Amino acid sequence: MAVPLRTDGKGKHFAPVLAAAGLVLWLALAVLGGDFLHAAYLKYSSLASPAYAMFLARRGWLWCHLAGGSLGVVLGLVQLITQRWPRALGVHRWCGRAYFAAMLVAVFGAAGLIATSPAPMSIRVAFSATMLAWLVTAGVGLVKILRRDVQAHRRWMLRAYVVTLAPAMFRLGLATAVGQGIAPSPGLIAWMLWGSWALPLLVLGLGMWAMAHLDQSRMRHAGA
Repeated sequence: MAVPLRTDGKGKHFAPVLAAAGLVLWLALAVLGGDFLHAAYLKYSSLASPAYAMFLARRGWLWCHLAGGSLGVVLGLVQLITQRWPRALGVHRWCGRAYFAAMLVAVFGAAGLIATSPAPMSIRVAFSATMLAWLVTAGVGLVKILRRDVQAHRRWMLRAYVVTLAPAMFRLGLATAVGQGIAPSPGLIAWMLWGSWALPLLVLGLGMWAMAHLDQSRMRHAGA
């Protein structure tokens, strides 16, 4: 489903494995994204909450970021689940356009929050790197589909969605660190922000390479 590896006629023998891996990946992303959206709602739904009070003077930027990011999380999941359904091609395309629009709103809000943040420079740079990582991965994905390179488009858009979930990964990592009794210093927070998208992209890249390598090995053995 969501694993963007080749599934042409030569690799049909490997299609069930790819489909199962894609479904597991999609479900994992859905759980991660859903849990994060629920936590964000609980955190910012009340205008009297301490979390919202921190952004009161910058609430316009905050709401741009939250609204665009929330839509991006949901629409990204729809994109991944419909990319291999021929009957859902129209839905996939329109959701893709909406996903890009929503995430650009989120990026706009993030840029405003970073520019007006009193946080240390290391944290602001880390947030900026996350924003840039999404722009690069999604931008390459857009270029690939404009050039009709569907397989590369799928790979890059999956990378873009992994970066979309970087805040969810950061929240998970921060909760783990606090649970272990580790004080979240500014330096640690900055490193965790970098790791929230860099490490998942590394794991995803290794997974793509391993599955493609396994498929190629089986094809060579089958042709021997």
